[in-house]
Amino acid sequence: QLTGQEYSGHRGWLEDMDHNYYTSKTYAPSDPMSKDLWVNIDLMEKDKVKIHGILSNTHRQAARVNLSFDFPFYGHLLREITVATGGFIYTGDVVHRMLTATQYIAPLMANFDPSVSRNSTVIYFDNGTALVVQWDHVHLQDNYNLGSFTFQATLHNTGRIIFAYKEIPTEISQISFVNHPVKVGLSDAFVVVHKIQQIPNVRRRTIYEYHRVELTKTRITNSTAVEITPLPTCLQFTSCSDCISSQINFNCSWCHRLNRCSSGFDRLRQDWVDNNCPDETKDKLCDIVDSTHLYPFGTPIASKTTQRSKDAFGGRDVPSTSQPPTSAPTEDDTKIALHLRDNQAMPADSAVNRVPGTHFLHTGLILGILLVMLVMIAGVLITVYVYHHPTSAASLFLIERRPSRWPAMKFRRGSGHPAYAEVEPVGQEKEKEVFIVSEQC
Repeated sequence: QLTGQEYSGHRGWLEDMDHNYYTSKTYAPSDPMSKDLWVNIDLMEKDKVKIHGILSNTHRQAARVNLSFDFPFYGHLLREITVATGGFIYTGDVVHRMLTATQYIAPLMANFDPSVSRNSTVIYFDNGTALVVQWDHVHLQDNYNLGSFTFQATLHNTGRIIFAYKEIPTEISQISFVNHPVKVGLSDAFVVVHKIQQIPNVRRRTIYEYHRVELTKTRITNSTAVEITPLPTCLQFTSCSDCISSQINFNCSWCHRLNRCSSGFDRLRQDWVDNNCPDETKDKLCDIVDSTHLYPFGTPIASKTTQRSKDAFGGRDVPSTSQPPTSAPTEDDTKIALHLRDNQAMPADSAVNRVPGTHFLHTGLILGILLVMLVMIAGVLITVYVYHHPTSAASLFLIERRPSRWPAMKFRRGSGHPAYAEVEPVGQEKEKEVFIVSEQC
């Protein structure tokens, strides 16, 4: 959900847009920031500027690049990324042929082919605090006469991402997506591994894209820039108290078994589920105590405390307040109430005049009707809730048990999507490998 889509009168373009995990701001050609955000690699130290020879002369290739710093991406620290000829950076751990599906940083993902022109190069530069990747004078394979594109992506050690565009000869909406996806933005996903009982020692991987940032393509022209700033995530909290008292965009929970704070939606999702963290975090308590003796008649109420936690990247102290948890009566309380009501004494005349079995028949009929109505109402409410809260616990429950009904990328053969091959490091022999690609379900 995007907010703040207000036009700036003197600059004519969008103000900050909130994407939950990031905020983005697009700068028009007339804005001085557009020029400031462009990194002139020609002025950088020559020994640190790398022109990738293979990527600059091939099509649909990808090469791994080691970073000299930790790069926070959706709260996860990366030390390695994969640069692709198609105008994007792949950020996943498992390199497969379907790199365009998810887990990417895409200043302009399209069917670029550096091999069709001698002037086309893929350049990157790491100065210890930032990595700049530039696609320089690259052409579209299926429309060479359209002209050359020059743009770059800069990854800062604070997690800030800059997309800068020097030469865009056409509107992005006019680029064909028949042979290759056309995307501008970010994406991340978690991988779930399933064992196949029929085939021993074989596992099926399913990628679930839990978030995507889609930038407005019509704003991308010559001399424009986009600044993408990360927002705090649950993963930044290292203690239980800071985790459950955090006041950010996500519902953070602490897992004692993993010593980790999470919303349940991140790359470590399977580890979170395998260790039963969703069940452990339901009580939202930091101290593991027997609450039955302390609070025999309801849910324990935590005292309201005020703590201070560190800001995501700036190191500023941010006050955060833990709110007293509230809940409805537990299932055991409900059962006790029903038990007492069923065993109440009845008037004598009512007991004499009642036909045997009539009371139970009427009660059963009424309860049956009420049960059906409650199920129908609950189904409607759950459907509406899941639709508007895709990252809730109910959504996770349905995703895990009915994956075929949810948007996911399953690794399958024969996908019609473009396949990327990884460039082998120098000195290594190319091993035989079975590539498995993915497709949208």
